[in-house]
Amino acid sequence: MSNGDEQRSEIIPLQSQRRSRKKRILLGLAITMSVVLLVVSVVLYNPVCTLASLEKVDDFPLYVMRYRGTYLFDLFAKAGLDWGPYRRVYEAVNPDACTSFAAPNPEGKTLFGRNFDWAHRASLLLFTNPPGGYASVSMVDLYYLGLEGMQEIPWSKRFVLLAAPHAAIDGMNECGVAIAQNAVPRRNSPDDPNRPTLLNSQIVRLVLDHAQDVNEALALIQQYNVEFAGPSVHFHIADASGASAVVEYVDGGVSVVRDDRPWQVSTNFLLSEECRPDCWRYSRAQETLDRLQGCLSPPAAMDLLEAVRQEHTVWSVVYNLDSGLINVAMGQEYDDVHTFGLSIRRRR
Repeated sequence: MSNGDEQRSEIIPLQSQRRSRKKRILLGLAITMSVVLLVVSVVLYNPVCTLASLEKVDDFPLYVMRYRGTYLFDLFAKAGLDWGPYRRVYEAVNPDACTSFAAPNPEGKTLFGRNFDWAHRASLLLFTNPPGGYASVSMVDLYYLGLEGMQEIPWSKRFVLLAAPHAAIDGMNECGVAIAQNAVPRRNSPDDPNRPTLLNSQIVRLVLDHAQDVNEALALIQQYNVEFAGPSVHFHIADASGASAVVEYVDGGVSVVRDDRPWQVSTNFLLSEECRPDCWRYSRAQETLDRLQGCLSPPAAMDLLEAVRQEHTVWSVVYNLDSGLINVAMGQEYDDVHTFGLSIRRRR
């Protein structure tokens, strides 16, 4: 064999080895990329499905979204957070904000009505079904997520909607428990260093995710300090049995106010204080319920919300705590009521 033949025979195996090595590298890279893409797909599947479910149902606007998977609320609830650096600074507080009532309908089933009176427009009806918690529906003011007044929400801005469960204003869960927060004058709230702190909207989430009735809701709330991002609030809670209570923060403690009638009204003063200011909305709601002995059909409940509306009423919602029906009127358009449903668990 000549020297040329020997050199060619050495080059061919070397080229073959290089091609084989390149093939292995590319195969390894392909496998690695496939694994990474699979992991990313698994991690992003629920968030992408959540954001893809966003639908506008009213030009006020009102959006509806169905949340897939966890939103890590139990992690927040366990640890709490120092909300000071994250609180929105408000230039003014509107004292005439919100009305709620709990009352039975003619069949003895409980309705929970609520007006959200504020200056913002864009709103979200949010369905959630968290692992380890109860399914629920809640109303969210999209102003607090930086989406105020948007008639269309592009994908580039939708990621903030993943925080929507933490911004609930009012809602109802599958156990027939409803809760709303109404603005009141600020008093000293509990500040126990041994208890975690939640934002007031997260107190709403706590009750929706984990309370089967009013008593459980009260027990849960009293395990936490509350940080008010804006005006102080009290919480109106009701359940399908007809039980109702208002939770207030006064003199560094928690006060629970119930009514001796089978209905209860809450507006914007502290029910636990003896000196109660005049509030025409509270008076009109009480007079109506007194006259009807608290017995309201769902249309009558919406009529009552219309009667106590204000120029800045954003939404009026009636939750049926037995059937799970939700009626929503946006921007005082009471001739255009949207109806939704939440599956309610049978009571034991």
